Amino acid sequence: MTDPLAPPTLEHFADLQVEVGTPQVLGSGPGGLRRVVPIHGGSASGHGWRARVLPGGSDFQLIVSDTLSILDARYGLETEAGELIYVQNHAVRAAPAEVMASLLRGEPVDPSQIYFRCSPRFETAAPALRWINERLFVGVGVRHPAQVVMRFFALA
Repeated sequence: MTDPLAPPTLEHFADLQVEVGTPQVLGSGPGGLRRVVPIHGGSASGHGWRARVLPGGSDFQLIVSDTLSILDARYGLETEAGELIYVQNHAVRAAPAEVMASLLRGEPVDPSQIYFRCSPRFETAAPALRWINERLFVGVGVRHPAQVVMRFFALA
């Protein structure tokens, strides 16, 4: 018999390379500094499927402190079969203050010094992928100056 309260396992879902543009700084507010990073494109691949990241999405960032950023990226994917997927990815990015300052200036940094974890959600009407509407996902990421690389896992 399977224990319904056993810790979930992780099953690889997809690898993404998201091409991003120059952040638009909107200024500081009560919660921190707001930035919007345009998403220009990219690619995704999973088991038996490939997709392109559609241009036009954005990553809405809240720089909470000199060590913490809260991210909310929203964008679309289009599979090679023409299926559309909406992605909303919430993330936490934390690093020592000097590393975070370099990252926010767009400089390359050592990814091992940054905690970048996310919880993406997917929506689609595609019959072959409809199951992704009914699952929870987690992921890890690395920020490069013009690209974000992520790996997503389904909680099994």
